[in-house]
Amino acid sequence: MPKGSPELTAARKEEIMNACAKLYRTMSFKEITLKDVGEVTSFSRTSIYNYFQTKEEIFLGLFQREYELWCGQLEEILEDPRYYTAEELTDRIVDTLSERELMLKLLAVNLYDMEENSRLERLVELKKAYGRSMELMDQILGKHFPERSEAERRETVIALFEFLHGLYPYAYHTKKQEEAMKIAGITPVNTGIEELASAGLRRILA
Repeated sequence: MPKGSPELTAARKEEIMNACAKLYRTMSFKEITLKDVGEVTSFSRTSIYNYFQTKEEIFLGLFQREYELWCGQLEEILEDPRYYTAEELTDRIVDTLSERELMLKLLAVNLYDMEENSRLERLVELKKAYGRSMELMDQILGKHFPERSEAERRETVIALFEFLHGLYPYAYHTKKQEEAMKIAGITPVNTGIEELASAGLRRILA
């Protein structure tokens, strides 16, 4: 890691991650290379290695940032003095997910490949953010549904996070997927993230 203030290092890592996120809007995870990232930043590919050793580490950083942003939104729900019904809480959580499309898209990537090609310390930081989001969700459920046992809340949290992994692929299909489904006689579900998330979360929280 090159010498510099923590603020400068953080700013440079943000620039690299933002460039990767920009590319990810039109390119797939497999298509993006460090060379591509370097071409849309002020860094050469060699300079990027000072901050991220692989492209998977950049995506891992994006993933961590998305979870941390989501945690901030969940903290706002937890700190809200109001108490919600299951339907009201569903609406609040869906609102947060509608702003975390990148997080949901990353959940659809093969996480084994991403994690395997990243350093352990990078993966630990992601897992901390992920774990924090699960803790916050459990606390939210404990506040708004005090009658539920710890085991019941745990089951709900697990079901919710399992559901999130499949949300983006159901909401968005590639042209190739749509063509294959058409040939296979399958009608694609053309529903956005908010509608799908709302329907699923209502069942999970009920």
